[in-house]
Amino acid sequence: MLMRVASLLLLTILSGLSAPGQSSEWKQLFDGKDLTGWKHVGPGGMTVEDGLIQTHGGMGLLYWTGGQLGNSVIHVVYKMRDHNDNSGVFIRIPVEPREAWMPVHYGYEVQIDNEPENSNEDEYHVTGTLYSLTKPLARPGKPGPEWNTMEITLDGPRTIVFLNGVRVTDYTEGDPVPPKKFNFEPERGPRPRDGYVGLQNHSDHDVVFFKEVAVKMLKK
Repeated sequence: MLMRVASLLLLTILSGLSAPGQSSEWKQLFDGKDLTGWKHVGPGGMTVEDGLIQTHGGMGLLYWTGGQLGNSVIHVVYKMRDHNDNSGVFIRIPVEPREAWMPVHYGYEVQIDNEPENSNEDEYHVTGTLYSLTKPLARPGKPGPEWNTMEITLDGPRTIVFLNGVRVTDYTEGDPVPPKKFNFEPERGPRPRDGYVGLQNHSDHDVVFFKEVAVKMLKK
């Protein structure tokens, strides 16, 4: 019995060493009142109405100006206005954006679009994937106007995306990705471990609301 307890204790310790820990506090990047700490680039814009960030037109990007994030969990709560709308959460943007396309090509977009097939795209473009780069492990996205919770873990070279408690993406730099199918898809190649984060406003026909954007740093 003592040997069994000791073995279980050892396994618990090893498991804790192999998985990144989390600090005890979330830092809210959106205060629910205005866009202090954020900046918009590209067409369209974002406003705060009734405590929610709302997208307008596009394609543009609202990014957090507080610095680059790495080794962290990014928590985003959002909903689509319609049954399905298009947006995205950008991570690992290498330098502070000055226009909307650099983040597409040199960062990662964690996609928001439950029905990419309606735009002649495939499952590599569905909610929770790294846009056009990863195949979803599941498709748990909820249609509008239901709320969705996305958690993006940046663990060194590894990017893990959970959507509504279900793992959709688990990608490590260097994993194989498909070739580009469209000229608007991102350039292939490595991304930095630390980068800026942002929210996409996609078009006049796509309206998405963001209720929470927060970050929790990982203990290393």
